[in-house]
Amino acid sequence: MPKLRRVSGQEAVRALERLGFEKVRQRDSHVILKKQTPEGIIGCVVPLHHELAIGTLRGILKQAKVKPDEFMEHL
Repeated sequence: MPKLRRVSGQEAVRALERLGFEKVRQRDSHVILKKQTPEGIIGCVVPLHHELAIGTLRGILKQAKVKPDEFMEHL
């Protein structure tokens, strides 16, 4: 599995937007993103922390059904 580096919540949101996700709404420090696919709608929640823990980032990528190497290419 590729090594993920620590990123901020804002950097993660930008990378996911480059992958086709759109901001749906924001509540406090959490941004909700969605993407329409042939299989249905995929959604994920990204906390806007200064630095995301690696486990949190892995959870976000799992929700978004994005592979870590694909995510790292879009940072």
